Amino acid sequence: MWLMDFASNVGRDGGHVVLLGDSIFDNAAYVDGGPDVITQLREELPGWKCSLLAVDGDVIAGVARQLGELPLDATHLVVSVGGNDALGYAPLLQEHPASVAEALLLLGAASDRFDADYRAMLPAVLAQNLPAAVCTIYDTPPSEPNQKVIKAALSLFNDAITRAAFSAGAPLIDLRLICCEDSDYANPIEPSSRGGRKIAQAIATLVRTGRPGPHSVVVA
Repeated sequence: MWLMDFASNVGRDGGHVVLLGDSIFDNAAYVDGGPDVITQLREELPGWKCSLLAVDGDVIAGVARQLGELPLDATHLVVSVGGNDALGYAPLLQEHPASVAEALLLLGAASDRFDADYRAMLPAVLAQNLPAAVCTIYDTPPSEPNQKVIKAALSLFNDAITRAAFSAGAPLIDLRLICCEDSDYANPIEPSSRGGRKIAQAIATLVRTGRPGPHSVVVA
């Protein structure tokens, strides 16, 4: 039971949370001198260790390299990755297929490749035998002109993430529900300090209690 592990895998003096992935966690370059996610997580978890192995610009395949630097005393892993992979498929939005069905086939093929990459990555995370959670890719700011198109396209990639998480029994932090206002974003694809605070709070709640806040139970 991964949720139980999140609540129970903590020593008397707290645990050691390690963040893996991309610039959702490694967002210091985008907050204009404000606190980044790892700083805010340390504030939310006094007495705990919090380490940042996520790297701005990394893709799903980069998590394997990050795991090679995992601290020996790590107790909890949280992964937020896939946004850069999805961004790599953005040129598909400029295609001019002959029908909606053809457009869905193009996007579906991209989603299948993304799914294969994600499912190759996640077992390596779980093989560390530590409580591990994953995050969805959040939507772009509501005011972004192409927000509806981007949201619809990202839903295909997020479906791959949710299916992988649910198949593995891993907790899922849904960033789409957490970063839902313009002020949560420093730009169309990076979290602001405000958004980072909300992300840090969700992670802190998860590692302390086993639940990241209002939650659903998935039966699979």
